[in-house]
Amino acid sequence: MDKLVTKWFMRWARRTDLSDVALKEALVNLEKGLSAADLGKSLYKVRVKREGQGKRSGYRTIVVYREKKRAIFLYGFAKNEKENLTSKELDYFQKLGNDLLKLSRSKIEIAIKDNVLFDLEDVK
Repeated sequence: MDKLVTKWFMRWARRTDLSDVALKEALVNLEKGLSAADLGKSLYKVRVKREGQGKRSGYRTIVVYREKKRAIFLYGFAKNEKENLTSKELDYFQKLGNDLLKLSRSKIEIAIKDNVLFDLEDVK
């Protein structure tokens, strides 16, 4: 399964010191149906724990997910900064997610090469 992050998300994760281990754990939870809310159109709000704290005081991430095929982190925010997405943001992320899920493997590889998307397995 492709485990990817967008350029914006990568910058945000680095600023917040969010580890790739925490992100991978969040994907495992998503696959199990834990700590995730279905926002429709293959979009999920997934809780990610903050280092040294639990999920409740942690982060919320927006992930587009197609089972056993692809998961892409699109957006993130701290729970204490923002409660939920606006309807405009939700529409935007659903459209973006749909477009990203449609990309062929070769287009994904080009996006990775162009630093538009990053493979979570290669993030250091």
